[in-house]
Amino acid sequence: MAAPRGAGGRAERGDTECILEPLTLPESPASPGRVAAVEDSLHVPCIFCNECYLLPEQSQLLKHMIIEHKLVIADMKLVADFRRYILYWKKRFAEQPITDFCSVIRTNSEAPLEEQDNYFLLCDVLPEDRLLREQLQQKRLREILEQQQRERDDTSFHSMCMFCDQEFTGNRSVLLNHMAREHAFNIGLPDNIVNCSEFLAVLQEKLDNLQCLYCEKIFRDKNTLKDHMRKKQHRRINAKNKEYDRFYIINYLEFGKSWEEVQSEDDRELIDNLEEDWSDWEEHPVCAVCLFCEQQADTTGKLYLHMQKSHGFDFLKIKSEHGLNFYQQVKLVNFIRREIHHCRCYNCQEKFQSKGELISHMEETKHITFLPARSTWDQPQYYFPTYENDTLLCTLSDSEDLVTEDQSEDVPVVSEDISNLKALKQSSVLNQLLCEENNSQEKN
Repeated sequence: MAAPRGAGGRAERGDTECILEPLTLPESPASPGRVAAVEDSLHVPCIFCNECYLLPEQSQLLKHMIIEHKLVIADMKLVADFRRYILYWKKRFAEQPITDFCSVIRTNSEAPLEEQDNYFLLCDVLPEDRLLREQLQQKRLREILEQQQRERDDTSFHSMCMFCDQEFTGNRSVLLNHMAREHAFNIGLPDNIVNCSEFLAVLQEKLDNLQCLYCEKIFRDKNTLKDHMRKKQHRRINAKNKEYDRFYIINYLEFGKSWEEVQSEDDRELIDNLEEDWSDWEEHPVCAVCLFCEQQADTTGKLYLHMQKSHGFDFLKIKSEHGLNFYQQVKLVNFIRREIHHCRCYNCQEKFQSKGELISHMEETKHITFLPARSTWDQPQYYFPTYENDTLLCTLSDSEDLVTEDQSEDVPVVSEDISNLKALKQSSVLNQLLCEENNSQEKN
């Protein structure tokens, strides 16, 4: 089986270049000049002839190959890189007959022989085709994740708010959080988004063209558009617009499927597995890693004790004093992990050449003992793990007795059932309280 060369390699590129770069495929011995010329252009060639189409004209090329060459390619929406896919099969079909790869479908089989047609089906039933699709998808996903990580770490971001004149520099999260908090415009958590600058440019262009981002209607002037989006609460994007799919990382997990479809499949799988037998379940050691060094422990108790004795960081004491709920603990852990990864003291923000120098500084100055202001680390971006295999996050617990004054405002109030008012009056807990109050007054 001939697989695409370099499918698993990592190409060199600058941070500002398009991340969806092509794979490196072997040149066709039959027509090396032709393939090289196509690779240097924005065109996609027909697999069989010299016809070329622009990348956005994908459907026209597929139509051409069906009509002129009787080739049908199945599930093209699941191909991560259309151009590289076509170039690969152009080379392979030049080397071997098409019948070595494709199933033959005969149409009008009951008609006279001269009226019958043979079509060729190329799909992932063929192992070579399936391998190619998987490699294209894996490389696309790897590049997207690398791009997302660069954007998470980037501090050179610069943009203006789409709804006011305020200018933002630093990290993209500052602008996105501002628009969500100040203008009720929420396109999602920063770490769910990729190619953020391009995304914002697309949205800004729509606003410049006086188009509502949600209902996508066109208005006569800017003030009318602003009033419409504010009054109708249309300060959000249209989730049905597929143009936005490429800006959300979850849409790259399984190419051709939206996050709704992926989630739906996960839910069905969960329902199907409800009846499974878990009697052979065996627990494994935790193996959580210290926040400040490489020390591991098989229980959180041992890990907390290590951090307290070796580094002077008492996680349980901090959790109790600050009344941290589960989600705040998650954000704190991810915040500390991020700062330590960047060799930066989370209290004074001084940077060091190595993690060892940083820890020595934090222990000597006691900066490791105290947390910075809550607003520094209690941020939405720290919901997402700094390290994807951070076992400590899975072992955090929420203490029911740690309810601070600020947290008590978030406790939901569940009303009594008022469907039967007569029964409610007779059984309500208020009657019991009222009786106790009356008895108290009579005694006095």
